[in-house]
Order: sequence, then C-alpha cells, then structure tokens
Amino acid sequence: MPQSRISALGLDVGRKRIGVAGCDGTGLIATGITTIRRTSFQEDIAQLSSIVQERQVQVLIVGLPYTMSGSIGFQAKQVQKYAQRLSQALELPIEYVDERLTSIQAEEMLKDANISPSQNKDLIDRKAATLILQQWLDERRAEKLSLPKN
Repeated sequence: MPQSRISALGLDVGRKRIGVAGCDGTGLIATGITTIRRTSFQEDIAQLSSIVQERQVQVLIVGLPYTMSGSIGFQAKQVQKYAQRLSQALELPIEYVDERLTSIQAEEMLKDANISPSQNKDLIDRKAATLILQQWLDERRAEKLSLPKN
C-alpha cells in the first residue's frame, strides 16, 4: 500500500515570535525551519504564506498551551483566536497539539548542547515548534498502525 505523503507546518505561537517547523514528505521527521518575529498580522501571513507555498503545506499544527490542570486558559484562547485567523488567511485546516512542556523540553535540549537558552529564544521557539509537529506526526503514525486491517 503506498504511503500517503503529508506536508504539515508546526507552529509555536508566542506573543513576540512564532517558531516554525516542517516535516519531510513521509511524515516521519519534523525539523525546525525558522522563527518569525511578530510585527503585524499581515506581515506574519506574508512570511508564512511563502513557506506554505514553497513546501505545499496541507495542514497547520498549532501548539496549544493548556494549563497544567488540562484546561484552556487565557493564553490558549489567544493562540486559538490567532490560529483561526491564520487558518482563514492561509486557507488551510488547523489541528491543535497539547504543547504544555515543549518550551521547557526545548530549553533542556539547548542546555544539554551547552547553548544558552536566554540568548537563543528564536532557537527555543523553533525547537518547540519541531516538538509540537513531531508529537502530531507520532500520534498520527500510531493511529495508522492501530487501525484494524480488513
């Protein structure tokens, strides 16, 4: 059975920056692409739009910062509003991933590599976006593997 190709874009949306990650066509590996410094919504869209066209993106995967109790707090609602606007402007479907600990994980990865997190915020955002997208890819693959065979 041929493997269906997927082109997804992982986004770690923050107030100042958006970490952006993409995946290979097989949907196995997520890699960081860039970090967008937010200025205006139009500028964000212009930058994301060129990435979407270049990579033929089919879906946006956005990290949703749930509270530690698992509810949707103020920050998550802000991210959802912004993501809905992105989805409409880019004409792409959107899926959310629980991203509660991705920024912390990304910081730990930098520390392990002897890179200062405080001086590399762009890199943290890009790594967090990569973790968000990788989580979605892994969950998607696990679902496919657990589907009953006819």
